[in-house]
Amino acid sequence: MRVFRIAMAAAVAVTLTAPQALAKPSIPAFARKYGVSCVLCHAPVPKLNPTGEKFAANGFEFEPGEEPRDTVGTGDALLRLQRTLPLAVRFDAFGQYRTKADASGVNADLQTPWVIKLLSGGQVAHKVSYYTYFLLTERGEVAGLEDAYIQFTDLANSGVSVLVGQFQVSDPLFKRELRLSYDDYQPYRLRVGRSVADLTYDRGLMAMWSPWSGGDLAAAVVNGRGLGAAGESRQYDGDAEKNYFVRYSHSFDRVRLGAFGYTGTERQGDRYDRIDVWGPDATVHLGDKVELNVQYMQRRDGNPFFGTCSATNPCPGGRIREFATTVRSGFAEVVVSPQGPAGRVFLSGLFNRAEADAPVIGNLEGQAGSSDFVSRYSTASGAVHWLYRRNIRFLAEAMWNFDRDLGRITGGFVLGF
Repeated sequence: MRVFRIAMAAAVAVTLTAPQALAKPSIPAFARKYGVSCVLCHAPVPKLNPTGEKFAANGFEFEPGEEPRDTVGTGDALLRLQRTLPLAVRFDAFGQYRTKADASGVNADLQTPWVIKLLSGGQVAHKVSYYTYFLLTERGEVAGLEDAYIQFTDLANSGVSVLVGQFQVSDPLFKRELRLSYDDYQPYRLRVGRSVADLTYDRGLMAMWSPWSGGDLAAAVVNGRGLGAAGESRQYDGDAEKNYFVRYSHSFDRVRLGAFGYTGTERQGDRYDRIDVWGPDATVHLGDKVELNVQYMQRRDGNPFFGTCSATNPCPGGRIREFATTVRSGFAEVVVSPQGPAGRVFLSGLFNRAEADAPVIGNLEGQAGSSDFVSRYSTASGAVHWLYRRNIRFLAEAMWNFDRDLGRITGGFVLGF
């Protein structure tokens, strides 16, 4: 395992100095800036089409380093100021019914609003851009910053793009915030035992490189601690080591195949948990109207409860000594565009599964609480989406949790302005 971690660190170092392109989400402020419809980059909102992927990878420009738009003439060649601060809002609201009530006896719930995001992005200088959003409310609380980074595009005309800030480790795989379903890509969220490391938000550096036609190599160095506050020493990280992520994918016409690895060490007190995650992923386009996305991942933790298991305080499953465990998980998603990418009706389906040899899986939707662990998690959902306008999407989704015999029906809308 030590050799594997050294190889991962070396691959990250190489990628951070190599040509690449990086894609992140676009927002309504960009449509206002260029005077175009959302359909140019989305199919449908918020899912990006190839034009949107390229636009985001170019640092929110159609061509890297294009002539500035909406800027103030300062007369200083070393200063670029946008005429107005680009702002946009995403507003999600839902109504929901569950076949089994929660601990409070609630079956039906009005989640209005569920999420309100204040988003901003644009250019700071030539080939230097930023992207950030602030969650004004998420599940009824002010959640603060999630995505927040500076992007350096096409460094020294080499094609290198480097991201510095907060981002999701899983972004080079499938972007959670761009999915159509209410249900989530659960394997990216799952945590094992008391470990806080997962493949969602973290702080660090990320880069991508396209070494040849059809090939993309992504790499990241992160703290492995999520977005928690700094400690008393004013440091975010809690141990001496960083976590590393590397992923390569290749496109073959209508099929894209990829594989990734993530490795690191997490410390809590004087105990350590060594984490290794790997897996393949694929996207298949069946004609112009059907897209299939598949992700598999296997995670091994060497000491997920950090030595806290004992006869007087047994860990889930009755373990009384520290132990290693492996979690196998994945998801499959299908997106159907009956009227084509520019249509108004879309269908989506999502299947999630996670399985372990002991009840060590946490942080998944539908679990009783933060201290609850399961050994298996399986859900399937299907949804119908209708664009009332290009920036207003209504959806109706049904989900079934096979392990809890729990059904959920969700209806509502997502809009951006």
